[in-house]
Amino acid sequence: MWRRSSSLLACRTPYAASYSVGSARSFATAAPTTKLFIDNEFVESKTTEWIDLRNPATQEVVTRVPITTQEEMKRAADSNARAFSSWRDTPITQRARVMFKLQQLITENMEELAHSVTTENGKTLNDARGSIFRGLEVVEHACSVATINMGETVENVGKNIDTYSYRQPLGVVAGVCPFNFPAMIPLWMFPLAVTCGNTFLLKPSEKDPGAAMILARMAREAGLPPGVLNIIHGARDSVNFICDNEHVRAISFVGSDQAGRHIHDRGTKNGKRVQSNMSAKNHATIMPDANKDATLNALAGAAFGAAGQRCMALTTAIFVGESKEWIPELVERARKLKVNAGHVNGADVGPLISQESKERVLKLIDSGVKEGAHLALDGRKVSVPEYPKGNFIAPTILADVKPHMECYREEIFGPVLLCMTAPTLEDAIHMTNSNPYGNGTAIFTRSGAAARKFQHDIDAGQVGINIPIPVPLPFFSFTGSRGSFVGASHFYGKAGVHFYTQTKTITSLWKEEDLGQFGTTMPIYSK
Repeated sequence: MWRRSSSLLACRTPYAASYSVGSARSFATAAPTTKLFIDNEFVESKTTEWIDLRNPATQEVVTRVPITTQEEMKRAADSNARAFSSWRDTPITQRARVMFKLQQLITENMEELAHSVTTENGKTLNDARGSIFRGLEVVEHACSVATINMGETVENVGKNIDTYSYRQPLGVVAGVCPFNFPAMIPLWMFPLAVTCGNTFLLKPSEKDPGAAMILARMAREAGLPPGVLNIIHGARDSVNFICDNEHVRAISFVGSDQAGRHIHDRGTKNGKRVQSNMSAKNHATIMPDANKDATLNALAGAAFGAAGQRCMALTTAIFVGESKEWIPELVERARKLKVNAGHVNGADVGPLISQESKERVLKLIDSGVKEGAHLALDGRKVSVPEYPKGNFIAPTILADVKPHMECYREEIFGPVLLCMTAPTLEDAIHMTNSNPYGNGTAIFTRSGAAARKFQHDIDAGQVGINIPIPVPLPFFSFTGSRGSFVGASHFYGKAGVHFYTQTKTITSLWKEEDLGQFGTTMPIYSK
């Protein structure tokens, strides 16, 4: 079992996007505490209420996360506001150099971050490393943000009149993060925001804030001045503080529908920009002409990786025509995946984040069986002898699923794949488009014509063609749609820069005849 380094213990700090009162709060324990991060200092909270953060594989308390007090949250936001005026006037090239240094530090300390993610979240180490790398790509993109941050100019819109625009930072912006990507999502938020000239108030998930705290330490070492990045912890009260605080101009959110719509409604009512990335039900369409081996491997990895706790997980497979005969082979591949604690070599599927999450997933599996789905692979009673208290569910496959079933209507967020059938590609597209969510989708086929029809007719924000999890690289943007997104503009790329900046347009008149005449004779102004 990996042991936290002294550097991590110094900045210990967890958060949660959804908060369960029954299992979370405590008032005394011997575990180390997670600190606040304000003005480049790790600060012990003065709160009397704490959340016990447990290792999902062992149930050992890893740290206590503070319910940040109102005074502490106000101190953090005020610090962000004070830091803004000098940070926005820092040359953009200098801000970008901080990101170059942060990129170096993340690369050099990848293992520390990955072990923190695995200890608190339960991901396998390889999956943790991969998620951190996807966050690192956004840091690298932030290094070149000046080219996206350029304004526009039109000369001579009228005689001697020019019009030009700048993109300027908003001020204090904030991020509310989910538990499932404790390093990647903060890296999708604050690096781009601060490189654009904003200051950032971050609320990591109370369920696994350790990675965010390590990133704060690295950002300080990279050269971010005091107050540019501050971190608070907590649950509902801290979310509402961010929505209501007068300094906060924009909010980025990733998480559940309920929390996302609450943040969007409350934040926009207070005049803030909000981007809420919410739940998903991502469908894969499997055509009979697809490469069978590649397709089945892709389905198993995308459905069961990260124990299904990804907003871009493939949760539903629609088998078109004869491809439904592949389901038994898919079951056998899923059965071979190894379930174990995330730090164990060879583990394919780690534990779910909490006992509450496990119970919810089990309930949805049970509901599918009761409503008539065929339990083709049952992972409910998996045994992991070394970790008998872990929140484990093995890969589970429900076949013959129908749209009215609760397991289809709800986002399961566990290692469960639903299998449906359709006679034609048109039927599969209709089934996918009838679902309210539009985060991502994929088609597996060897037909260019089928792929083109699918990409044109499908109503989802991100489409994969023989790609199971089509998350765009950061020079594009993360473009979930329909029920999966509500807000002003999308994550990272050009859309992300636009979210974190505002346009100022200047129209100027300089007349040629106003050019001063000068010579060697004595000037006479009264003549």
